[in-house]
Amino acid sequence: MADKTRVLVLCTGNSARSQMAEAFIRRYGGDRFEVHSAGLEPKGINPFTVRVMQEAGYDLAGHRSKDLNEYFGKLHFGYIITVCSRAEAQCPIFPGVSIRLHWPFDDPAAVEGTDEEKLEAFRRVRDEIEAKVRSWLSDVDAEAR
Repeated sequence: MADKTRVLVLCTGNSARSQMAEAFIRRYGGDRFEVHSAGLEPKGINPFTVRVMQEAGYDLAGHRSKDLNEYFGKLHFGYIITVCSRAEAQCPIFPGVSIRLHWPFDDPAAVEGTDEEKLEAFRRVRDEIEAKVRSWLSDVDAEAR
């Protein structure tokens, strides 16, 4: 893994958005990246996250919510990607990070309503994250040429 670029996707709870982004970067980034996700205040993976990712063909079994402190000062990252505004505002400075990106996505866990309304919010955010990951990887590939 030494030749892979490490990516850390950071959110507040590491329960939805960062988990989704981690899964998409793993799939679409192939063997170029070593991908991790973490939260400022990990809350456990939201059951709606598991469900909408299963709908898209992803099994999050074995995934868990991780605290930022599991990585801070222990690994060097080529990219840190924050996927919520709170994480962007509160993320500490990581030594040795080459590129820091901010991709603000709505928090689907904050949606109130019926289970179907919540699922719709999770699906929308999932699809937005997938599109952003694909676009970013396309840009990374173009820059490498």
